[in-house]
Amino acid sequence: MSTRFTVHKVLNNNVVIAMDSEQKEVVLIGKGIGFSIKANDTLKSDKVDKLYILEDQVEQDQYKQLIEQVDESLVLVINDVIRFSEERLHIQFNEHIHIALTDHIAFAIKRIQQGLDLVNPFLTETKLLYPKEYTVAEEVVKIINRKTGVNLPDGEIGFIALHLHSAMTNRSLSRLSGYSHLINQMIEMTQQQLKVSIDQSGINYMRLVQHLRHTIERIERGEQVQNQERLAKVLKEEYPVCYNLSWKLIKVMQHRLRKKVSDAEAVYLTMHLQRLS
Repeated sequence: MSTRFTVHKVLNNNVVIAMDSEQKEVVLIGKGIGFSIKANDTLKSDKVDKLYILEDQVEQDQYKQLIEQVDESLVLVINDVIRFSEERLHIQFNEHIHIALTDHIAFAIKRIQQGLDLVNPFLTETKLLYPKEYTVAEEVVKIINRKTGVNLPDGEIGFIALHLHSAMTNRSLSRLSGYSHLINQMIEMTQQQLKVSIDQSGINYMRLVQHLRHTIERIERGEQVQNQERLAKVLKEEYPVCYNLSWKLIKVMQHRLRKKVSDAEAVYLTMHLQRLS
């Protein structure tokens, strides 16, 4: 038996704001569901492709304003890629992704149409940090390109991967971008201090980026790793340059994350740095 909704506002032919049976405001998405209907009309759920609730009033207002500025067909495309991504990643996203991803893709398409290209400086780090999301984002870009006729650059894969991870983990996009920037900064410091040029396609680069990511996550969770005093003493004597650099990197993390870092982290970081040197 299909559920009935009372139409509150038609945003466009494919998006309607309605009230459900419990008088909660919901967003309904479906091809043509807003055509020839008006406020207070009844709409059946069998015409709806996607229903979601924006509990926050600010987000409700933001979405309404956004949809009025976005091409109607793009809303359906974004809905399709969100559903595709949820199926591929076996998870239900935070509903905020409908606002964030729609806004991002609409702006990206507008830039391309104006001949402007935005370079993604953290593309490699994003691919290594979030490999599952990156793989899905590659498919998402292909779907968007095919359905809209645009040609999103490779940098958009990284941006979309961050949006997917943000919706999976309920972490803000600014926080995730901050992690990527922090890791990129530490990679640059490492190359300068060790006087090396790290091959970004190499296994050692991948290991270092992954290690820095896990270190940041441990720091954020307040986890302590097992102390290795004897090993720390050996590494300090045998590899003083890498050991000192590990402490410089730890101080950068402490400053950026505003949290204490376990002394034992220097041991594990030194071993990764030694591989590079």
